[in-house]
Formats: sequence, structure tokens, C-alpha cells
Amino acid sequence: MFIGIDHGTTAMRFASDTDQFKLSREEARDFTAADLGRLCPPDDIEGIAICYSMGDNFSKITDIKKIKNRGVVSREGAGKHIGGGTKVFDEIKESGIPTVVIPGLHRGSPTDPRFKAYSHQSSPEKIGIAYMVCHDLGDDVVVSDASSNTVTLLVTAGKLVGAFDACIFAPGTRHGALDVNAIRRVDAKECTANEAFQHAGVDYTMPDDDSLRTKTVAMYSAMECAALLLLNPRARVALAGSLAPLIAPDVESLLGLDVAVYDEWCASRGLAKIAHDVFSGGREILGLGVDL
Repeated sequence: MFIGIDHGTTAMRFASDTDQFKLSREEARDFTAADLGRLCPPDDIEGIAICYSMGDNFSKITDIKKIKNRGVVSREGAGKHIGGGTKVFDEIKESGIPTVVIPGLHRGSPTDPRFKAYSHQSSPEKIGIAYMVCHDLGDDVVVSDASSNTVTLLVTAGKLVGAFDACIFAPGTRHGALDVNAIRRVDAKECTANEAFQHAGVDYTMPDDDSLRTKTVAMYSAMECAALLLLNPRARVALAGSLAPLIAPDVESLLGLDVAVYDEWCASRGLAKIAHDVFSGGREILGLGVDL
């Protein structure tokens, strides 16, 4: 049995080929490796693929024993720090179960160099989403993950080309790019840049109208997809994340394309597939090397 662990914005999601469960980031502070028994007997676990935060200090899918500082340059920066993800990572490392850590996409990644105008392109769990979608739709896909934040990736001929991170382009419900007003608030020391990022999603910037907020996320998600389709017009489009079913009709209408819809478990299921393939001898996943 192989397991994928998704370090999401609001929850940790755990999945095998046959089952799944999730813990809020707060609940995850009490996690122990024995909790994996909710998926299967612990002795049946052959391998795990796990994510942690931005995954920005390494660029290969790497044995957890080789990872330093949990795979991040720093815990400071964009995102909410609760402690649940840290507890899960450390418990899995101490468990002795064979585990690989998935990198994010950043300037050290083997993506199109033009995307490296920005230091960070995607957090690691999106690699699991892309792998799951490619398993279903083929080697040319654009996938937009829309929930608390929105991140969109391009895969061409089975390799990751690049991505738009949450702080660059499309907003989610909670997070988004810093606009002029946000920059002014930061400069005036009314908030930190991270606090501004965490309050730049449509739940904070748009009127209290669920329909309008959904349509806003849909428009920006479609714009990210359209931008990446410039680099691969034949790519199929998929949506993932908690907002995917809600925004799909508008995204399809805006793009004039059929869109595949995945749920919140797409990342952890894709990570489980990565674990299976890596521990079965795979040495490259979507163009990312493997270091065991």
C-alpha cells in the first residue's frame, strides 16, 4: 500500500488507492504515525510521498532522510503557520516508513527558464495534482487548483513546464496577489506582507456575494489557463480543489473548452501514485529527478 500526504492550506489530506481521511491543520498537531491505520495496517505501508510548505530548498523527489530543514528555505514568508504540517512531517520521518518528499517548483526546478522571473511557481502538493490529472488525461495538460488560493500548472509531453503561484496572479478565497492598496498598507506598517497576502482573496476583496466571488475566481482561473495554453494549445484543461465544481461552468464558457473536474483529494491521490511509481523503480516524475 502506498500513501500520499497533502499539506493543504486548511487541512492535511491522507490517501491511498482505496481510502482517504483528512485532519484540519490544528488537529494535525496531535497526529501520530499510528493514525495511518485509518487507511491500512501500518505494516502494509510500502511507501509514502509527503509535502511540506513551499518545498523550495530542493528540486528532486528526495528520500526524507536526506532532506534538511523539512525542505524549505525558511518558514517565514507567504502562508499561515500552525504547526500541524510540521508535526506530520516529523512523525512520518521518525516512523521509519520509506518516504519521499516532493519539491515545489522554484528557480532551482527544471522548468522553462522564463517562469523563473519569479522565485516560486508552485507548492509541492500541486505536483500530485498534475500527476493524477496526467494519469487520466495524458501528457499535455493545464490544471488549475482553486480553493483558498489558486495555482495553475502546465505539463507538456509529460514534463512540468511552469506554473503561476498564488501570490502572482489569480486569487482564491483567502489568498491573492498584493495590489496597490495592499502594498500601501504594508509600507504604512498596517500589516505585514504575509498578512496582506492572506487577506487578498475574494472573501476579503469582493462584496459579500457568493455568486460574484465564485465568478471572480472562475474568471482569473480561466485567464491563467488561457495564458498557459499559449505555450501548449493542444493541452487538455482540468480543475481541482474545493472550488472546482463551482467554477467549472464559467471556466468552460470563458475558454470555450471542455474541462475535467477533480475534487479536494486529487493531490493526495496523485501523491500516492507518485509514491507507488518511485518505490517501484521510477527515476523521473513529470521531469523531476528522484534522489533515494
